[in-house]
Amino acid sequence: MLEEFLVAGVAVGSAGVVYVAAAARVVKQYERGVVLRLGRLRGGVRPPGFTMVVPGVDRLRKVNMQIVTMPVPAQDGITRDNVTVRVDAVIYFKVVDAADAVIQVEDYRFAVSQMAQTSLRSIIGKSDLDDLLSNREKLNQGLELMIDSPAMGWGVQIDRVEIKDVSLPETMKRSMARQAEADRERRARIINADAELQASKKLAEAAGVMSEQPAALQLRLLQTVVAVAAEKNSTLVLPFPVELLRFLERAQTQSGTSPETPPPSPEPSPSPEPASPSEPASPSTSTPAPKNGLHEEPDEPREE
Repeated sequence: MLEEFLVAGVAVGSAGVVYVAAAARVVKQYERGVVLRLGRLRGGVRPPGFTMVVPGVDRLRKVNMQIVTMPVPAQDGITRDNVTVRVDAVIYFKVVDAADAVIQVEDYRFAVSQMAQTSLRSIIGKSDLDDLLSNREKLNQGLELMIDSPAMGWGVQIDRVEIKDVSLPETMKRSMARQAEADRERRARIINADAELQASKKLAEAAGVMSEQPAALQLRLLQTVVAVAAEKNSTLVLPFPVELLRFLERAQTQSGTSPETPPPSPEPSPSPEPASPSEPASPSTSTPAPKNGLHEEPDEPREE
């Protein structure tokens, strides 16, 4: 009889150990457990740690509560200003309600991925190219709101959405580069013109000061000559001051009209001697101009 009790006790103990081993479950700290008993939700969500289920009746599903980083595949689209772009993004989300993530949606990861792709294509069509390139914060907020609205019913919370890259066609890149270059050249010309205006005002003031003292212009000329002469590989051209020419002209005029030096008296020219009557007048040696390009011989004098 005792042996039968011992055998029965060992059998019961073995069955208990097998039952405990089959029913024992461990939920990690970053997970939550959802128990489905015969296909129905049983009680609340199991917290982290050791828990028990009924083998063969209960089914425990563990849901990760950590933040999930999911890349959104690149989507081709046309912006509102008719530019073809290719945009990819990344989404950060986490499960806030494990029961809804299991009951309300078949696969919450796949659902969030598809919703992110459709929302990204929608936001591309509603935005301009300039907004995609420079105003990404506003687009990120709009994209996050579009994804978060349906995801709340799945027990998923969207933490943030970031647009990673915007790919443009090569022709558009070249056009934007030319536009940026033209804009930089325009700014450079405006700055140069402003500098010329300020310099002209200062030069006008300097010219007004120098006009009062002519010697200042000569000093400035000498300073310029010294600055140019410092370069040994240059040819120095020294201009002759106009004021010096005027000074010499005035000095010459004053010396010419001085009363101390009277002008010289003109000498009497010799009177021409009268021709002798016995000497016949010599014939003129001038020859008449040829007519029509023909040279005519002068006639010989006749003897009487």
